[in-house]
Amino acid sequence: MAHPAVAQAAVIGVPDDSWGERVHAVLVLAAGAEVTVEELRDFCRDRIANYKLPRPIEVIEALPVSGAGKVLKRDLRKKHWEGSDRGIG
Repeated sequence: MAHPAVAQAAVIGVPDDSWGERVHAVLVLAAGAEVTVEELRDFCRDRIANYKLPRPIEVIEALPVSGAGKVLKRDLRKKHWEGSDRGIG
């Protein structure tokens, strides 16, 4: 969220064969902002520990939110967990 091109962000866990789950960032860019995933990753790399760094960064138009304005992370995780032996939390 500290990057000027990012309007909204959510971080979720998605399946990983080696670790069980891995960090996955879902972002909404600010209006008119242009930034590459590599630029975002480099920005994060300078600020957080390597193991917390989201390897996949997904940019979408809008985050799903509840009527109360809370991000529905379950909806974000759903497509990543389909077909998995484990369920989503």
